[in-house]
Amino acid sequence: MSVHTEIRRITTNTVQEMKVRGEKISMLTAYDYSTAVILDGAGIDVLLVGDSASNVMAGFETTLPITLDNMIYHAGSVVRGTKRALVVVDLPFGSYQGNSIEALASAIRIMKESGGHAVKLEGGAEVRESVERIISAGIPVMGHLGLTPQSIYKFGTYTVRAKEEAEAKKLIEDAHILQEAGCFAIVLEKIPAKLAQRLSKELKIPTIGIGAGQHCDGQVLVVNDMLGITKGFRPRFLRQYLNMYEQITGAVQNYIADVKSGDFPNEKEQY
Repeated sequence: MSVHTEIRRITTNTVQEMKVRGEKISMLTAYDYSTAVILDGAGIDVLLVGDSASNVMAGFETTLPITLDNMIYHAGSVVRGTKRALVVVDLPFGSYQGNSIEALASAIRIMKESGGHAVKLEGGAEVRESVERIISAGIPVMGHLGLTPQSIYKFGTYTVRAKEEAEAKKLIEDAHILQEAGCFAIVLEKIPAKLAQRLSKELKIPTIGIGAGQHCDGQVLVVNDMLGITKGFRPRFLRQYLNMYEQITGAVQNYIADVKSGDFPNEKEQY
């Protein structure tokens, strides 16, 4: 029997037990109530209210423009749609970097105003103080290493990270720093599968991969990409389970045709 069939609400402790028992952790992003209801009802373990909302919900090119208020709005919508999944909320760019007091204030606002269960932030050694301060207030923290989209202008590209030995060494050090600081899990984004495998073995806390190979303790995808709502985005790590872009387009075109022809509404569809 899997761990999560025995309990009502998945917690940070549950995902730790899942790692120990070798049960993979399923995670998807969610940004709104209706999607959260479907994903939660389907049995997803963790829902990430990602700052990727900046891209897929608001149409920005990067994750940088989304605000703390925006994230709280999306997170609250998702929390109201879940009964079972652990809801993790991204701390957006500018709400935690370089100032652990501001980081704690941002995390507290997310927890109080959205009802989320944990926060996620990007970075290693440089955010250690923020991680420790947030956790000392009783707020669980998920780390994020590898490709950290909030640092896109520093990297200048969305290519695979930590292929070079120096960057791989720093990533390993950062992962251990985050574990020691008290993170309950770490997202590993777009790093070599062998490096992710090594970290998954070394760390006591779960690793959640996106483009980090099959040996992570769990996997996460952006729900809009996985369902094929996003058009033209097909990185190697993405498995698309539906083609909703085409399906929705076809349905809307059928509706338009029925309205134009007078076929909708028919006699049974009126009062």
